[in-house]
Amino acid sequence: MAAHPPTTIADLQSRLLNHSYVADRGLAVSLFLALRLQRPLFLEGEAGVGKTALAAAVAGVLDTDLIRLQCYEGLEVSHALYEWDYARQLLELRILEASTTFDADRARLALYSERFLLRRPLLQAIDPARTRPAVLLIDEIDRADQEFEGFLLELLAEFQVTVPELGTVRASVPPLVILTSNRTREVHDALKRRCLYQWIDYPTFEKELSIVSRRAPDASRALATQVTAVVQELRASDLYKKPGVSETADWLAALVALETRELDTAVLDQTLGVVLKAKEDLDALRERGTADLLDRAMARAAIPR
Repeated sequence: MAAHPPTTIADLQSRLLNHSYVADRGLAVSLFLALRLQRPLFLEGEAGVGKTALAAAVAGVLDTDLIRLQCYEGLEVSHALYEWDYARQLLELRILEASTTFDADRARLALYSERFLLRRPLLQAIDPARTRPAVLLIDEIDRADQEFEGFLLELLAEFQVTVPELGTVRASVPPLVILTSNRTREVHDALKRRCLYQWIDYPTFEKELSIVSRRAPDASRALATQVTAVVQELRASDLYKKPGVSETADWLAALVALETRELDTAVLDQTLGVVLKAKEDLDALRERGTADLLDRAMARAAIPR
């Protein structure tokens, strides 16, 4: 049985929290309106701040399917919408041709039927057979080409598409659409205007501590506090690639796996590759000294050393 939609913004925040997602009031309002108004939600922010994780949490809240379309340069509509299973069609054609009652017109109808249709994420999301809306995540739309953006404009307007061989496919229940962008390029205003917009920034110290503590429940409060303080300090530094919340959680989980009770310079130096993903950043930090970083982080969080 599907979960009922959240009735209030506070209810939505509480239910997201049950799925280990900490949403502030502004984000919760945008998401609540997207659900109520059946409008796409466009999320922008740095990599690792929780844009993709929000879609998974919402799917959990609604007890529905999460359908993800990962965008990339050169993404073609056919890979996002549907393709025909040519290998199976060819095999079927050979079987039909071997029949004594072969009829070309009937064979064509048989070959271009639902049996041989490969539904990609966009077509899965608007499947008329759905009785409850899916959550459609269009991830990193900024990596796709502008031509693909133009196609999305049409799809998001009507939630329908024409398959020439089968006819028009129209959603009986439109999906909740969440688009994300890391701003590697500007997304066209026409697409943004069809959506509700929300910028997700790096979290405050308190919010990040709450997030990673939920994601790594076996970690002590002291270790979680130290790790969060160091990552917050790293983001204040001049880095090529600043760590996101996902890196903070990964680092904390790694330290728990190493049975680390508290951070020191040796552990910090040995595990920096979990939280920093650029050689330039690792080299620069080690050149400046990890002891200084740890001191500044502990001061930031008011942790005695």
